[in-house]
Amino acid sequence: MSDPIARREAIREAQRLLQAQPVYLDTETTGTGPNAEVIEIGVVDSHGDVLFSSLIKPRGSIEPDAMRVHNITPEQVAIAPGWAEIWPGLREVLAGKQVGAYNSDFDLRLIKQSLTRAWLRWDLEDHSFFCIMKLYARFAGEWDSKRGSYRWHTLDMAGKQANIPLGNTHRAVDDARLARAVLVYMAEAK
Repeated sequence: MSDPIARREAIREAQRLLQAQPVYLDTETTGTGPNAEVIEIGVVDSHGDVLFSSLIKPRGSIEPDAMRVHNITPEQVAIAPGWAEIWPGLREVLAGKQVGAYNSDFDLRLIKQSLTRAWLRWDLEDHSFFCIMKLYARFAGEWDSKRGSYRWHTLDMAGKQANIPLGNTHRAVDDARLARAVLVYMAEAK
């Protein structure tokens, strides 16, 4: 059973966020742990147009479980630029913008871990990032009594529930576009 009050609040929040014309970010990584790194990043604008897209050569190896998800191989990233090369351009795209991501806590943590491993400094504002996944959880309004919060849905599940014709490909630009479409769907809901 969904929570109609949480849904209305999520719709209003989605509308407010859309008015700010945010950019949308997604990452693919070597894994999920404390030493994992970003190996692909994509950023799209409020229309879904690509602002930034790059594979990134990691300092560590890609975990087999991660490779099974995104199909990015060590050979594909072997000749990719490292964080020192991509960070100035990426930073410029993100600076001063609201940045939406599906599970922004994860993406932000992995970006910071990647910068640290490359001896680079994070100097953007954490509060400019917002989580579309948590907003969608409120929108769907399914209470998870074990967690004491609304149930999180995968990006793929949210897209299917919203009948969005974009698939969750586990590639950064595609998934950034899908996250954008989920936010638009919430903002336009009744």
